[in-house]
Amino acid sequence: MSKELLPHRSRLYSDLSGLYDHVFDRVFTRRIHAVVRRLAIPPGARVLEVGVGTGLSLEAYPSHCQVTGIDLSHEMLDRAQRKLDSIRHRHIRLQQMDAMSMAFASNSFDFVAAFHVVTVVPDPLRLVDEMTRVCKPDGQLVIINHFSSPRRVIRGVVSMMDPLTRKLGWSTRLSIDEVIERTELSLQSRYKTSPWSLFTIVEARKFGHHDGRFDGRFISRPSMVGN
Repeated sequence: MSKELLPHRSRLYSDLSGLYDHVFDRVFTRRIHAVVRRLAIPPGARVLEVGVGTGLSLEAYPSHCQVTGIDLSHEMLDRAQRKLDSIRHRHIRLQQMDAMSMAFASNSFDFVAAFHVVTVVPDPLRLVDEMTRVCKPDGQLVIINHFSSPRRVIRGVVSMMDPLTRKLGWSTRLSIDEVIERTELSLQSRYKTSPWSLFTIVEARKFGHHDGRFDGRFISRPSMVGN
């Protein structure tokens, strides 16, 4: 493995790859699949998922789109590849790549997704910048992640855990405003799949001119629950 593709610093995303499905399948999979279905991905769309991990999301993508999943961890990708059927999953390809420095050309994908990844990487804002770069104008970004709460008390309690979570490889202090305001993105919706969830779903559109192929598909969805 080259120096550019060193294993991810997060223990959960490299050292513990063999346990990842056992630990997070029940926690993450249902939410991820629900979010992908709500996107109503149209035929012919090009989809990129960064930090695809062991492939918890792959069954949710419709066969009429083209899906590329990337991850820095070779161990994770090996496990994801084992889940793919050569016929049933012909629309999916997996590739080892650093999501913070992607080899894809700008404006390549109609949908760019990151599920439980943004605050795991060393530089979350750089990751979102790269996701925005490879997204087509008027394309859609969708992120599932824990974000800092706007409520002072909750934010204070969670922030107390930040030194511990950083040792495991992720931060609890990133806010949605930090992610959106400095980019070419327009926030479309943010919501939670349940009132007690720690995770927020963020949908944003990249500024640009629509090419007419997917008219009516990129719609704003009402927030179910605030942060």
